[in-house]
Amino acid sequence: MSLNRSEKEAVISEVTGLAAKAQTLVIAEYRGITVADMTNLRVKARSQGVSLSVLKNTLARRAVAGSQFEVVADQMTGPLIYGFSEDAVAAAKVVAEFAKTNDKLVIRAGAFAGKALDVNGVKQLASIPSKEVLLAQLCGLLMSPMSRTAVVLGALAAKKGEGEAVAA
Repeated sequence: MSLNRSEKEAVISEVTGLAAKAQTLVIAEYRGITVADMTNLRVKARSQGVSLSVLKNTLARRAVAGSQFEVVADQMTGPLIYGFSEDAVAAAKVVAEFAKTNDKLVIRAGAFAGKALDVNGVKQLASIPSKEVLLAQLCGLLMSPMSRTAVVLGALAAKKGEGEAVAA
């Protein structure tokens, strides 16, 4: 279905807005995926705060022109799905996890912080733990010395208490 000029401008402005807010863009080829699988991917993406769009490549190139995602404009050929996310790893995680279970979704490229990512770069980005997990790990590291000290002091107090009980 062909779009008229005003519809094209609306699509470009919408995608430009997404690109302005996003930290990450993941591009994947979706040739051969069933509608049900695509719907599942979209639902999963929406729950993670990822905006997935199937766009005309020329409109996508125009929308990302001048943004940090312009570095992957040469990869925008063929039937592609574009995943934008404000969270640095969310788009890569959603697409990479879905690609593990569905071999028809092929990760083509990505962009993060103005740098183009190849397939392995997108997979590495997807392997980074979420912000909440990283904060929990940091808290665990900070609490570790304190909890060890408390255990040692508790053991000393218990040993001292046993010594007093034997003396009495």
